[in-house]
Amino acid sequence: MTLAMFVLPSVAEASVGEVLTLDGEEGHHAAVVRRIAVGEEISLTDGAGTVARCRVASTGGSTGGSTGRGSLTAEVREVVRTPAEMPRVVVVQAIPKGDRGELAVEMLTEVGADVIVPWAAARSIARWKGERADKALAKWRSAAREAAKQARRSWFPTVSDLASTDDVVALLAKASVRVVLHEAASGPLADVPVPGRGEIVIVVGPEGGITEEELSAFSAVGAEPLRLGSSVLRSSTAGVAAAAALLSRTPRWR
Repeated sequence: MTLAMFVLPSVAEASVGEVLTLDGEEGHHAAVVRRIAVGEEISLTDGAGTVARCRVASTGGSTGGSTGRGSLTAEVREVVRTPAEMPRVVVVQAIPKGDRGELAVEMLTEVGADVIVPWAAARSIARWKGERADKALAKWRSAAREAAKQARRSWFPTVSDLASTDDVVALLAKASVRVVLHEAASGPLADVPVPGRGEIVIVVGPEGGITEEELSAFSAVGAEPLRLGSSVLRSSTAGVAAAAALLSRTPRWR
């Protein structure tokens, strides 16, 4: 069974034998919600490639413990630093309605997406503006962080700021593999060659579909529409299926 994972940015500089303190929201979750006990082992990560296997030395309320309630200390037993995996996977997700955006972010994180880009597509039903945009983006980033911990990822995905169609075109222009999902496309995703390095950019349209103008802009930088199969997937699940199909053909899943 894998160890429970918690985020501690300072673990990037940790060394074996060092005693670290986990407090704040993460400490509360570990000591109070998860009830992690003295002697148990946990993983601490900075979300940027460093993971430390630690043994809990004290928790809030422990006899002789120096930590406050909702915190713990842990001795570092092992530190592993891993490089970012290749190829890099970027998923441009048109903003779906309701809470399906957060669901998409969770699943994309679990499957291995490295960057998730919320896209204000022309036919997106939901619109992010002003304070609502800030709150929605914060929810997406929180969903990615929690899903990355659940998936025991050493590298957490980045959820970028809201992108325009011009921003998406720029991402596609520099990609090694360009995938624009479209249910009416003639070319199958399965025929796309997948390199072992570089960057794969997957574009997922909104419930109402990608407009002809958007498709033309993507086509101008070499991104032609592709289909997953005969079924039409929801906007919130299509990107997950595409990312998994492509990742299964890379060294990352071997």
